[in-house]
Amino acid sequence: MSLRQNKILSLLGIAMRGRNLVSGEFQTLEAVKNASAMLVIIAQDASANTKKLFTDKCSFYEVPVREYGLKEELGRAIGKDMRSSLGICDAGLAETLIRQLDCENGGKHGEN
Repeated sequence: MSLRQNKILSLLGIAMRGRNLVSGEFQTLEAVKNASAMLVIIAQDASANTKKLFTDKCSFYEVPVREYGLKEELGRAIGKDMRSSLGICDAGLAETLIRQLDCENGGKHGEN
């Protein structure tokens, strides 16, 4: 695991401890719809239906979305079981994570 990957997972843990993160499909969708999510992260091994659902909803509500990590890694980072989706509800943390994730992906942007 690279240093950047460690930093991303650490930031997710910090967001969780600060109550600036929601996880799981239902809570993440609610956060997107009520405009509290500033970023949505979808696990790379999430189902095609889950990816399409979040890509479409995030596009409609103009919320940045990125794919990162595996469900098990995302869950472990926030002290929970496997998670296929996370919503970051803090603007500063979301910005930092977007920068880290885009660097991790070689500058390629996800949806939005």
